[in-house]
Amino acid sequence: MYEIPTSPADPSLARSRVAAECARWLWQHRWPLCLLTLLVAVVHGPSVRYDFVNWDDPWYVTDNPLIKSWSLENLHGIATQPVARNFAPLTVFTLLVDHTFWGLNPAGYHLTNVLLHGLNTILVWWLVRRLVNDDGIALLTAVLFAVHPVQVESVAWISSRKTLLSTTCMLASGLCWLRGDRAVKGEMCGTLWLLLGLLSKASAVVVPPIVLLYDVLIRRQRPADAIPRQLMPGFLCLVCINMTMGAQVTIVGGIRDHIGLGKLHIIGIDSLLLFRYLRMLFCPSDLAILYDVPIEGIFWPVLAAAVFWLGVAAVLWRFRERCPWFTWLAACWILLLFPMLNFFPLTTLINDRYLYLPCVPIFVIAACGLKSCVNRCLRAGVRLRSAKPLATSVGVLAIVAAIVTSSLASAAQSQIWRKPATLWSNTMQHVPQLAVVRIQWALTLHDAGRASEAQVVLQSALDECRLDEQDRQRIEVKLSEWREL
Repeated sequence: MYEIPTSPADPSLARSRVAAECARWLWQHRWPLCLLTLLVAVVHGPSVRYDFVNWDDPWYVTDNPLIKSWSLENLHGIATQPVARNFAPLTVFTLLVDHTFWGLNPAGYHLTNVLLHGLNTILVWWLVRRLVNDDGIALLTAVLFAVHPVQVESVAWISSRKTLLSTTCMLASGLCWLRGDRAVKGEMCGTLWLLLGLLSKASAVVVPPIVLLYDVLIRRQRPADAIPRQLMPGFLCLVCINMTMGAQVTIVGGIRDHIGLGKLHIIGIDSLLLFRYLRMLFCPSDLAILYDVPIEGIFWPVLAAAVFWLGVAAVLWRFRERCPWFTWLAACWILLLFPMLNFFPLTTLINDRYLYLPCVPIFVIAACGLKSCVNRCLRAGVRLRSAKPLATSVGVLAIVAAIVTSSLASAAQSQIWRKPATLWSNTMQHVPQLAVVRIQWALTLHDAGRASEAQVVLQSALDECRLDEQDRQRIEVKLSEWREL
């Protein structure tokens, strides 16, 4: 029987070829993918049983009318209205999808967060593996990204969906942009993913400068050739910044002592916060939802920090030709943190979730340093044959110990997010001097039927905490309402 030949452009044949390539890729990398998926499930899976918390979750989910139905009015509102002073329509849309399937059952929202973190872990592994062409460094970076304790806030807190979703889009954009053989199609796909990231959270605006530095430092392009490629992505970022700034019509909640400080003062505080961020990555103890950061009487520490960071910048610039990857990774760390360095007003100076994606360049640098140390030990072991297996064993045990320690610490940190009572009782142990912490703890006690204790907590905030006029009025109004009940 005569058969009609299949055209190479046959859509069904193309889909089959893509499916076969995907299946082959998944099978080829099944072991790292299974390991990363298992780690995310074990460390963060228990959060599926957690409740909503009274920290932004009411604004985004429980009291948000925009996610309660698929009406045209709601869809228009999602596309145009800020929620909790953030313009993030794609994030709110995913909450609408969750509400469609789960209603107000928090398990579904937590499950989506865990799945997004698992996807981000795989994307980190994929991107780092392509960038450094080293399976070991890529896997270690992805494992640390999956289980590090600073990631708990982003995964276990439903309202941090915007961080998870924007990271997914930024990593996908990076897979399209950050490659030596980039074609026009890849740049178009990268720009589309950037747009989705901007619609998830404004922090995606750092993608174009990261790509620009990659083209100049790694691909060795002239700035005159690299800059025009970032004009359209840059324009999208400017539009997003304008819309986000328009959404910041009020500044409520959080910690506001730094609001109104001059830019030079903010830069000084940031120079100290960079050390704090590094300590949180390498020594993640005493993590909390809020931190009390000193903003006065810090002249000498700021001066020392400024000298140190200027020295680091000078060294990186001096050796940019010899060590372009190290320079680019360090620049990526700063750029990824830049939206959270309070040049645009934020109600908290420092948070765990601010490190969700910026931790990746630091983990890559640490993994490269560890590999270099191991290689030196192995080269030394060539002269002493008995030292070679010992060095290898010590290196493997150190890595395993770091992973196990981080996983256990994350599991313990995750328990804090089970419900409002555990969240704010823990925070009260860390920073009871913050007025907002006592307010949230009082609200939690009142919701639990412990009204008299809640009034005592609010009164103690009036007597003992540093209050601005907004906090004072809020406390007095609540006390008046509760006493009338």
